[in-house]
Amino acid sequence: MALTAAAALTATLGLSACDSGDTPAGTGGKKTIALFLPESKTTRYEAFDRPLFEARAKALCADCELLYFNADQDAAKQQQQVEAALTQGADVLVLDAVDAAAVAPLVNQAKQKKVPVIAYDRLISGIDYAYYVSFNNVRVGEMQGQALLDALTARGSLGKGQVVFINGSPTDPSSADYKKGAHSVLDGKVTIGREFDTPDWSPDKAQQQMEQAITALGRDNVVGVLSANDGMAGGAIAAMKRAGFAALPPITGQDAELAAVQRILTGEQYMTIYLDIRAEAEKSAALAVALAKGETPAAPATVDNGTAKIPAFLLDPIAVTADRIKDTIVKDGFYRAADICTGEVVAACTKQGIS
Repeated sequence: MALTAAAALTATLGLSACDSGDTPAGTGGKKTIALFLPESKTTRYEAFDRPLFEARAKALCADCELLYFNADQDAAKQQQQVEAALTQGADVLVLDAVDAAAVAPLVNQAKQKKVPVIAYDRLISGIDYAYYVSFNNVRVGEMQGQALLDALTARGSLGKGQVVFINGSPTDPSSADYKKGAHSVLDGKVTIGREFDTPDWSPDKAQQQMEQAITALGRDNVVGVLSANDGMAGGAIAAMKRAGFAALPPITGQDAELAAVQRILTGEQYMTIYLDIRAEAEKSAALAVALAKGETPAAPATVDNGTAKIPAFLLDPIAVTADRIKDTIVKDGFYRAADICTGEVVAACTKQGIS
């Protein structure tokens, strides 16, 4: 289960002393753990991943020093951050890579200093390292594809038009997994009119891509959109509204962003993938503390990254449509009903029994 946004903010403020990474690591023999997140456009990282990770790490190791860095989707900036953390004497790196195919040299620098690395959320390729913690990403794509197929069937629009694919960033290996899963469900059952890989997971670029697809295919020929995450779904929806769709076709998402949950309730977005970010962040924090103490916990799985089989913890995603928000996102405290049910969303919340 995940924190509410308010609780997440509280956790962040409570650990502000660890924010800048300017304090020399290892002071007084303390262990130092460095967390690196890739960007802040996707709301989950600053609102959930960071405070949840930091809170769990502090709970398990009160005297551990925590360093935090956000790369703002800049691979060169992340390289400087990793090098700075190693210079400061970090004992463990927890790395969510901006460009997961290009960070092997950074992991190698850490290995040379005998600093273990945990790949967080995105699989790093080309080198061996301690652990990988993420979700079953192919399963995410399968769930998105199946949800879209179900919606097209229910609306009677299956086979009566074309689907637009808006995939994630080509530098994020998770994107390929989502795409693989979605195609495994939809290939041969729908006609894919246009397909895009979206740099930086950018909602603005997704909006431009959707506008291109509408121009090429014709507004009335677009019957569904497979969007890999909620931010890009928002961009695609903006494009469709601007194009004057009489009714929006079903569109998928991922991350259970607040705006997306509200769109699902009001009918603009069909579904999202709810990820138990608390479990991911807390497992990673526990592993980091264990590694800092010289322990090597057993992992239940391995993932082949092309070079080595990485010990892995893979968590299960959850597909959420309007009728499941109450029993998943609200029940878990990911958002409070008061956060969701505002303005025009109130009536939709009442319909779904959310209060």
